[in-house]
Amino acid sequence: MSGVSLNKIKVIAIVGPTASGKTKFSINLAQKINGEIISADSRLVYKGFDIGTAKPTKEEMNNIPHYMIDIVEPDVEYSAGLYKESASKIIEEINSKGKVPIIVGGTGLYIDILLKGYNLPGVEANKKLRENLNKKSNNELFEMLSRLDPSAITGLEINDRKKIIRTIEIISSTGKKLEESRGMTDSSYEIEWIGKNFRRNELYQRIDDRVENMIYAGLIDETSELLNKYGRVYNLVNTIGYREIIQYLDGVLSLNEAKELLKKNTRNYAKRQLTWFRKNQNIKWDIYPEKLPK
Repeated sequence: MSGVSLNKIKVIAIVGPTASGKTKFSINLAQKINGEIISADSRLVYKGFDIGTAKPTKEEMNNIPHYMIDIVEPDVEYSAGLYKESASKIIEEINSKGKVPIIVGGTGLYIDILLKGYNLPGVEANKKLRENLNKKSNNELFEMLSRLDPSAITGLEINDRKKIIRTIEIISSTGKKLEESRGMTDSSYEIEWIGKNFRRNELYQRIDDRVENMIYAGLIDETSELLNKYGRVYNLVNTIGYREIIQYLDGVLSLNEAKELLKKNTRNYAKRQLTWFRKNQNIKWDIYPEKLPK
């Protein structure tokens, strides 16, 4: 085994739910071990999604190079496959400099496809199927996917029609569960998995505080500017943080109602993230469900 691992690039993966302190921890770690950071967050790739995604500022980055942040406009359709292609090259570049690649984020699909050797199914778009599926409500689509493959809904939001429809399309085309259709090869990396978390009441309080701080920092103005620049593009209206504020700007919700909905949706998202990551038995958690050894 030791001979095999010598040929593999050593990477550190820092995962966990939103508001669990991954960013600060990873920057401190990078400073200590001569590391560089690759974001594994499906929303940090978008330019202008700053306050609403808690994107680290230049000051917070503290001169540590960060990659896979601000790489495309919000109206661009970005995918896990594109992420893997770019991030894989960056891992090799960081390693070639004698530095340690540190993968940090909460998007489980991006992390697993990048690090675990998942192969993406080459299923072409089925226009007729998509037309039929687009006639269904969000609830109907979610229930349909739940029946086809209960495990496939982990990490998915009920409002993410595009991703749900694509998942149904893959399952329908291959006739296999999503996990089976992806297939796996041996990972190219030697991975150290670190999980960041807090006990539930502490995590929820951190989420609530983050939402309040986002509003104070200018989330409403940021949302307005994004709407003016890009219109109601899919990635904007389907991102937690902007979605709720848009309802406030539309007069559907009061500001207090929008804040409470944002807190609730973020807590639910954190639950889905933890459900995803708890399937990975290699993650050493700093707290619940298990503590890192001293």
